[in-house]
Amino acid sequence: MSGHSKWAQIKRKKAVVDQKRGKLFSKLIREITVAAREGGGDSSANARLRLAVDTARAANMPQDNIDRAIKRGTGEVAGARYEEVVYEGYGPGGVALFVEAMTDNANRTVAEIRRILERHGGNLGQSGSVAWQFDRKGQIYIDASRYHEDAVLEAALEAGADDVRRQGDECIVTSDVVAFHQVQEGLRSRGIEFSHAELAMIPKVEVPVTGKEAERLLKMLEALDEADDVQKVYGNYDIDETVLAGAA
Repeated sequence: MSGHSKWAQIKRKKAVVDQKRGKLFSKLIREITVAAREGGGDSSANARLRLAVDTARAANMPQDNIDRAIKRGTGEVAGARYEEVVYEGYGPGGVALFVEAMTDNANRTVAEIRRILERHGGNLGQSGSVAWQFDRKGQIYIDASRYHEDAVLEAALEAGADDVRRQGDECIVTSDVVAFHQVQEGLRSRGIEFSHAELAMIPKVEVPVTGKEAERLLKMLEALDEADDVQKVYGNYDIDETVLAGAA
């Protein structure tokens, strides 16, 4: 199992149950708001909004919060106007980092991200400097204890998925962006529920990071995740297993 994937799994599971739920909700609300603004407030006709709402519900966000976020996006309720921004840079060990953010003040956000990277031995790069090292893919996570891996594989491939792999206690279904929602619907039609689905930046090749550099990288990733404006952080790292074990 790659270090990048394992760390993403650790963070995703911890985010729903830890004491930072308010911060998680804030990030989810921003995504719902922007999705509704860009594609309208009808989730049946807005695939991005449907995914954002499903993610919020999986995190046990109250329906009232979801409804208000949608209305903010459609202009029915006043609120801050967020813009989507992407930052690219490098971390310890030459790791490439791709950071997605939503902000109402881009100058504030870029300054904060630059400070976090530099404090932990990294630096901010130019637009396009690392994006080429990633592919945008859909990923769907399924509880492997509930469904046989062969059944998931058959249903996923039939629905248009590219790959299915076992990772710990989950099966991860990967698809291209175009087929992402089709694959979700295909799994549902076969009675297969999933715990989480997302569009993610998947590294083409991972860079091994060990020892002190791995520890510094994890601290950087934690700091980025803590930043209010940061939505998601991707990297092409393969962190040493012993370091990850201490962070789990």
